[in-house]
Amino acid sequence: MGLLATLQSNFQHVLLYESPELQLKTRQHIPHEMLTAAAQQELNKAKTADQDCTLGIEDFLVLRLLQWFKQDFFSWVDCLPCSGCGGQTQNAGSLSPSTDDVRWGGQRVENHFCATCDLSTRFPRYNHPEKLLETRRGRCGEWANCFTLCCRALGLDARYVWDSTDHVWTEVYSEAQQRWLHCDSCENVCDKPLLYEVGWGKKLAYIMAFSKEQVVDVTWRYSRQHAEVLSRRTSVREAWLVHAINGLNTNRQRYLGAERKKQLSERLIVELVEFLSPKEVKAGELGGRSSGSLAWRMARGETRAGDPTLGKTGFVFMPNEDEKRNHLVHVRYSATKDQYCRVSRSSEVTRGWDQCIWKKDAVFRKVETDWQMVYLAREEASAAGRISWKFDFSPAGMKVQSVSIMASCKSFHSGRVCWHVDAGKTHAEFFGNGVMYPILALNGCSEFTITAELSGGEGEMSWQHAQLFRQSLSEDVVSFEIIVQLQDA
Repeated sequence: MGLLATLQSNFQHVLLYESPELQLKTRQHIPHEMLTAAAQQELNKAKTADQDCTLGIEDFLVLRLLQWFKQDFFSWVDCLPCSGCGGQTQNAGSLSPSTDDVRWGGQRVENHFCATCDLSTRFPRYNHPEKLLETRRGRCGEWANCFTLCCRALGLDARYVWDSTDHVWTEVYSEAQQRWLHCDSCENVCDKPLLYEVGWGKKLAYIMAFSKEQVVDVTWRYSRQHAEVLSRRTSVREAWLVHAINGLNTNRQRYLGAERKKQLSERLIVELVEFLSPKEVKAGELGGRSSGSLAWRMARGETRAGDPTLGKTGFVFMPNEDEKRNHLVHVRYSATKDQYCRVSRSSEVTRGWDQCIWKKDAVFRKVETDWQMVYLAREEASAAGRISWKFDFSPAGMKVQSVSIMASCKSFHSGRVCWHVDAGKTHAEFFGNGVMYPILALNGCSEFTITAELSGGEGEMSWQHAQLFRQSLSEDVVSFEIIVQLQDA
């Protein structure tokens, strides 16, 4: 499909989200009151911590909606289980779509074949958001499609974002911040636009955002390598692209009132300024893709496995301005919320267990929807897993006065979890039993690394016999906590 046809198709598709009947049906699936109450509570906490907080309830509602969508509503599909034996299948090409598949935009049907039963399980790639409310499964196309509908059903100003390097996501407009926020429901991340270029290693070219009223070329929000990106935009001439987008927008907006047209133009001007502004990599924008099987991610080149710096550089906790002033770095992680919180006046929150780690090897986050439990474990095919977090105070001209660490873990049968901290030649071990331990050996150090190693276990479920941060989804407790008192070096 050519670029113009893609623009036209997506611009037409987003009108489906505007159906009042479909939005009503969608709201019946969303625990709106619960999400709104949680958002209001978080807004109140933010304003208590910072009286100058400029965020609004919709900003927190988006975060709650992302978390609910990923944890409770939608599921990822690599290959469906066999319809006969329930065992593993492999993608063996395509099958012919049925009349009903085509009705719901499922012109493409994958053949998930079971070699044991010699059976094919059909996986139609539905493109109609109403059908996705029923199936509640798919890959990034289905996820972004259905999530954008959920946003519109809650009255959020949202648009569908298409990336020519084969990914899609959502943007939501923040009235409080007067800007568009990147939202990837597959990854449960918000406002991390450099995730794809920096974290996944994508070679971006064209990224377009589609709302009911407007198409916007938002490529420049997602890149800080504008010259490189421009060199890859060879499908059409830039002047032609601008003309085509303007034509689509003029046609769609011809019945809009003058005030709404003015508002859209003002928003676009703010976006253009944002596109041209220098960008710094933020917490959560490092590291590869987490959704999908490892083999699938590696085949797409989105694990950064080919990056020579992988395993050498990751996220590093360094003191922010509040922490430097207070000579205190206090980090908490909640497995249920799947978020890190830096306890300071600014109360910085980062969502995603792997967004603040230094290194990881064969570790993933497991949510047991049947038992309503969540934890980190090693990948099924791995004999061992390893994860580490790094702290570095030397750029701030500071060193450790004292460190205390609390970690929780659970082991079954012969499963083992070993915790240790390292700083140069200094090595110390501690227990992950939920008790806060002072690590005296780190006093005077300017940096250190905390590491957890998972191994052991028995049988096919051995990977499950060593777990980090296991807790009930109904709990709201701290799973991992680090308190560092600092002094000037």
